[in-house]
Amino acid sequence: MDMKRLIAKLKSVYREKPHRVFSMYLNTDPSGPEQQVGDWKIHLKNGMNNFESYLKADGDSEEKKNFKIVKDKVEQYVQDNELNLSKSIVIFATADEEVWFAERFQMPVETYFYWEETAKVDQLSQMYEQFPKTGIILTQKESIKIIDSELGSVLDTKRFMLDLITEDWKELTSSQNEQEAIEFNGELRPDKLEQRFEANRSRLYKTFASKLDKLAKDKQWDSIYLVGDKKEAQDLIDNMNKPVTGVVDKNMLDHNERRVIEMVQGDRFLGSIKQ
Repeated sequence: MDMKRLIAKLKSVYREKPHRVFSMYLNTDPSGPEQQVGDWKIHLKNGMNNFESYLKADGDSEEKKNFKIVKDKVEQYVQDNELNLSKSIVIFATADEEVWFAERFQMPVETYFYWEETAKVDQLSQMYEQFPKTGIILTQKESIKIIDSELGSVLDTKRFMLDLITEDWKELTSSQNEQEAIEFNGELRPDKLEQRFEANRSRLYKTFASKLDKLAKDKQWDSIYLVGDKKEAQDLIDNMNKPVTGVVDKNMLDHNERRVIEMVQGDRFLGSIKQ
């Protein structure tokens, strides 16, 4: 999703009574200090009931009907995704469906509900500022993984293996795994692989740096983090045109992508680099 464009579009929305815009930030994070099992369901029910009570007292049947349309759609979305929730749900909606955005995020939010003339995007904007469109590059010698992420969620992943015979970085297909790809270098013994890689690491990573610059441009990354051996990270940094936001000196190549994102998102860096 193009979150920048979405936020800008939502900011331009204005609907006068009886139509209005519904905005919802619902914290579904079970690890939250104040979150008991199923509390989010109570918050959702109470939030919707409060609006219905207010609209009933107000006596505007058209506005009440519009809210009911939105409420039914929101509750259906939550029901459909109840078994696959993350840390939060964010929804913006109008009765005519001209506005409809619903997404589960790996970032917690403060629970709020709004039924007003404008979409309330402040929290979403803050979330994006905290973790914008980001590229995370994980290195481990001749293997490199790239995570394209936004707002704590994985958008895409790519995996590359170095063919030391041809000295080409080859992208693995979804049907390949690293063990199969290691056949690139089958003619070389493991000790020879290590020696050749270390002797040529700087030059080999230099050739990959240009791929990263192109990816950063194509993916429109606002920030870039490198995760892996600090020497390998420095080889990439020295040859990239794009600035690197931070470095984690830790091998996390085979870790779960969400775990990697949480590490980066939590600012638990062993080092930080500015260019």
